[in-house]
Amino acid sequence: MRRLIRTAAVVTAAALSLAACGTTEPASDGADKATDQIKLTDATGAKVTLDGPAKKVVGTEWNVVESLVSLGVDPVGVSDVKGYKTWDSVVPLKNTPKNTPKDIGTRGEPSMETIASLKPDLILATTDLPASAVKQLKKVGPVLTVRPADASDPIGQMTENLDLIAKATGKEKQAAALNKQFEAKIAAGKKKLDKAGLAGTKIAFADGYVASNQVSIRPYTDGSLIGDVNKRLGLKNAWKMKGDKDYGLATTDVEGLTGLGDDVQFAYIGGESSGDRDPFAKDLAKNAVWKSLPFVKAGDVHQLPDGIWMFGGPESMGAYIDALTDALTK
Repeated sequence: MRRLIRTAAVVTAAALSLAACGTTEPASDGADKATDQIKLTDATGAKVTLDGPAKKVVGTEWNVVESLVSLGVDPVGVSDVKGYKTWDSVVPLKNTPKNTPKDIGTRGEPSMETIASLKPDLILATTDLPASAVKQLKKVGPVLTVRPADASDPIGQMTENLDLIAKATGKEKQAAALNKQFEAKIAAGKKKLDKAGLAGTKIAFADGYVASNQVSIRPYTDGSLIGDVNKRLGLKNAWKMKGDKDYGLATTDVEGLTGLGDDVQFAYIGGESSGDRDPFAKDLAKNAVWKSLPFVKAGDVHQLPDGIWMFGGPESMGAYIDALTDALTK
């Protein structure tokens, strides 16, 4: 009888032990899952929780798409794919032919239906997108919204966006490398300009377009991303007007260029590859005011290569630094 009791006790203990193992396993799985979660706060203050690094990502704006590509993430959906390939060709989409990103519509009006069909882990949007559109996107999948630009700290905002997207996609090491590479570009560009005796040179960067046969010019002030890069290169912004609170862009016409003064370098990106005509080389070629400007007379007008997205990330700005310093020192 004592032997039976001892045997029963052993069996009972083993059963309890097995039961205990059975109850702790799910708890362990839950703990692991919680550990894998990525908790983020976006530009609107919204809390976003992901179960792990996002793999299937949609980008509704080109600057966030560039960040994804630079980080080594192939987006499954991109707004206006053709436009991105034209305006941001220095950071090309790297998807294979069998895995090309789906065109999800325009940057201002992405197609909810198309995005939903992609079943994304994450949708990257910007505060330029109407709140009503973002609200609809949230019904499709997790949405992380970034502020695309901030005139009070353009480079800081660019870096902040890259780091946030890197955290969401598990690419923090790649982001750190990109930021380091960008700082190296700044240092090398500044050294190149200093060596050429161009430190403190006044520069006016702009783009332009034609509407109703009139040329409109957009100055990139100190508050623009390019203006901030120029400042870091040791150049002085020749534009005296103030730009908008986000992109640091202003508006003027050809008469407004007369206020730039003497000894100014004028740089722009034409956009011919997009099918746009170059207003500076074509529409203003015979304009008396344009031809009378000191920098035009001196030949200090520099058309930089197309395909550098002027509102992009570290790689676009690195390409801009190379193009500008080459143009100024040739």
